[in-house]
Amino acid sequence: MSDVIQQLTAILKERKNADPDSSYVANLYHKGLDSILKKVGEESTEVIIAAKGGNKQEIIYETADLWFHSLVMLVEQDIEPSEILAELERRFGISGIEEKASRKK
Repeated sequence: MSDVIQQLTAILKERKNADPDSSYVANLYHKGLDSILKKVGEESTEVIIAAKGGNKQEIIYETADLWFHSLVMLVEQDIEPSEILAELERRFGISGIEEKASRKK
């Protein structure tokens, strides 16, 4: 799975400096962070609607869109997906209650 994320991240990094007319992603980067965040919000809503509808294929499709646009946002913010995976790994084996309590300190 991480190979796909690494490959996609490499492409997204290339598109960050590409001509906005050359690709959808280059155009998103050109429009700026607010446009990227708007897409993440839209895709989040579509995942919720799909999940409420219960259609597995629609949930998969919309979640892929959400993950894609989240990766676009991470690249825009110069955050490597490996940093997110490391945070998830850090949380592994910690109860959700403990983890949330540690954020308040």
